[in-house]
Amino acid sequence: MTTSADLLARHQAVMPSWMPLYYAEPIEIVSGSGCRVTDSAGRSYLDFFGGVLTTSIGYDVPEVRAAVQRQLDTGVAHTSTLYLIRSQVELAEKIARLSGIPDARVFFTNSGTEANETALLAAATYRRSHQILAVRKSYHGRSQAAMGVTGTGTWAASKLSPFNVSWLHSSDRLRGVFAGLSDEQHIAAAVADLREVLATTTAGDVAALIAEPIQGVGGYIHGPDGLFGALKEVLDEHGILFISDEVQTGWGRTGEHFWGYQAHGITPDLITFAKGIGNGFPLAGVVGRAEIMNSLSAISFSTFGGNPVVTTAGNAVLDYILDHDLQGNAARVGRLLHEGLRSAAERHRIVAEVRGKGLMLAVEFVQPGTLTPNVVAANLVLEECKRGGLLVGRGGLYGNTIRMGPPLTLSEEEAKEGLDILVAAIATADAAQR
Repeated sequence: MTTSADLLARHQAVMPSWMPLYYAEPIEIVSGSGCRVTDSAGRSYLDFFGGVLTTSIGYDVPEVRAAVQRQLDTGVAHTSTLYLIRSQVELAEKIARLSGIPDARVFFTNSGTEANETALLAAATYRRSHQILAVRKSYHGRSQAAMGVTGTGTWAASKLSPFNVSWLHSSDRLRGVFAGLSDEQHIAAAVADLREVLATTTAGDVAALIAEPIQGVGGYIHGPDGLFGALKEVLDEHGILFISDEVQTGWGRTGEHFWGYQAHGITPDLITFAKGIGNGFPLAGVVGRAEIMNSLSAISFSTFGGNPVVTTAGNAVLDYILDHDLQGNAARVGRLLHEGLRSAAERHRIVAEVRGKGLMLAVEFVQPGTLTPNVVAANLVLEECKRGGLLVGRGGLYGNTIRMGPPLTLSEEEAKEGLDILVAAIATADAAQR
């Protein structure tokens, strides 16, 4: 087997330069079990990032492996949606029921990007409009339309969008127009912002607002509970649809709810999902009101979306989440992590804010005593966590936020172990900044 250095050189020789790798010395993950992975050098890590919130129930789960093996044993890995697929129908029934959308229809894709493309297409077709409302500091994918509604410049390589996009302010509570506001003031200001955008930068019918209940790449920024409820009242006045991008917030990850939108007292017109439902298998999709989903007049399908293997995996994953009350576990274990991180933040001036919900946690780093983004500190924490045996992620508009999305199966003991490593890493980075 080649070394990591050899593999890195080969990677750089054939992969595009815009594909980033974590760490000064990138690692190759070669095996995993539960919430732990092992690299090619035999080093074990507790995984607090789950392949970007994708490995939702951990590695090497017997129930998922057995279900997929049964499907593979049939010899049928693919048929296309031109034929009936039992596992696809069964999973669609479950998701439609859990979505909260009455008379829902489900379309499966391979990724969150494709799911958002489908939702935007359906909304634009239904409303006969190419005008979209999006949110600053958001992320919705890497395709042309998805980048067009992504409000983070470092992730939007092109703004040559098929949509006319108008931008709402993000719910950043550290910087910008909502900083320092109470929940009530924040919601009122956001509603005023929406009304002003509709009056000034749009014309006629707008198709939809697409928004993440908690902004993922944005560093887990989120507004007060009830914010989207207040915004939707304005949207409903104009017949504008609401697309809830639940690619990262779905499947119980926030702890308090199964979907992120449920904190806001509304039901979206369309929900996009991905990542955690496949637990590593490429499975995503959109669920929405039948009249919207059925509004496309042309024939369409997804060659690989919802194939027998991935939807068999998806059924096993969703059943596991529900049968083991992983939403409840996310609330309990997430509370332990949030409390520990907030306690640590009080001791270290490089920490500006701890935020998120459930097992979505973020720590934003700044220059001591200021709100100036501190990318150096975030990188130090990333590297120190790796050195201590913990994998975390990075994000935020300025790249100064450490973000975490452990498997929903994370135990209290594992949470405490990871917390100790993370707190020690923060202390090391803080000392290095003095």
